[in-house]
Amino acid sequence: SSNPPTNISQTLETHKIYRQKLEELTNLQATCSNAISKQRKCLKDLRYSLNKGAQRCDEKELELITDIKSQIKEKENVFFDMEAYLPKRNGLYLNLVLGNVNVTLLSNQAKFAYKDEYEKFKLYMTIILMFGAITCLFFLNCRVTDEIFNFLLVWYYCTLTIRESILMSNGSRIKGWWVSHHYVSTFLSGVMLTWPEGPMYQMFRSQFLAFSIYQSFVQFLQYYYQSGCLYRLRALGERNQLDLTVEGFQSWMWRGLTFLLPFLFFGHVSKNLNSSSAFAEYQTTALPPNSKYFTIRRTSHKLMQAH
Repeated sequence: SSNPPTNISQTLETHKIYRQKLEELTNLQATCSNAISKQRKCLKDLRYSLNKGAQRCDEKELELITDIKSQIKEKENVFFDMEAYLPKRNGLYLNLVLGNVNVTLLSNQAKFAYKDEYEKFKLYMTIILMFGAITCLFFLNCRVTDEIFNFLLVWYYCTLTIRESILMSNGSRIKGWWVSHHYVSTFLSGVMLTWPEGPMYQMFRSQFLAFSIYQSFVQFLQYYYQSGCLYRLRALGERNQLDLTVEGFQSWMWRGLTFLLPFLFFGHVSKNLNSSSAFAEYQTTALPPNSKYFTIRRTSHKLMQAH
């Protein structure tokens, strides 16, 4: 009968120690964040002074300045990695969506688990969207099912942008153009969702759904190919644990690439056909010029590949 009180007292004592450690952790986080901010300011001032002094230096001094600048860049990368484990203010987008909530994950295991969950979400949604497009194209020619499919696209791309912003807050080096591409995709999906019923919509519907099926299929192939590449490169220490599988083609994908290029090439041809046919339909009707949105997405994707 004396065991329960003992267990309760031990639990209370453990929780008290936990609260103390949590307070110490919070203070350490604030100390580290302030120290990094001061160091960043010093490096910024140093870089400004070097750029100013480089205008009146000889060749030997310029080499020294270049070497110092490379060291500054290395220090900034170190600070970037350190900040991945410290609370920070969210960007504008996350503030609008979530508010000023701390989204920093403190352990490598938690960061990698969230990144892995993001990849699984993309894979599962790609499969769902592919079967959704097949259903709309071949079985249910109904405006209601089209609206459900297009709403799912809007929700999917919105969710991607939120998850990617959280990954960036946790040290993932996702490029800005990658997230921007998903903003454009969200907007384009919204255009399809609000496109009024009519001859122009019906003319473009089949082509858009066929493209959605093909795009989902290519993304499915890319996921397995790129995840294999990233696994090997991470094992060799050549890629970061939070690097993502992405649409399109990246320089590190050359390793073992044999079958994917024709699918990617045909996907870009399909984007051009979508934009061109939508523009041709617009010229023959008095409905709003939806083709320009497909052109925007095609152009943004081209810029992403060029980057």
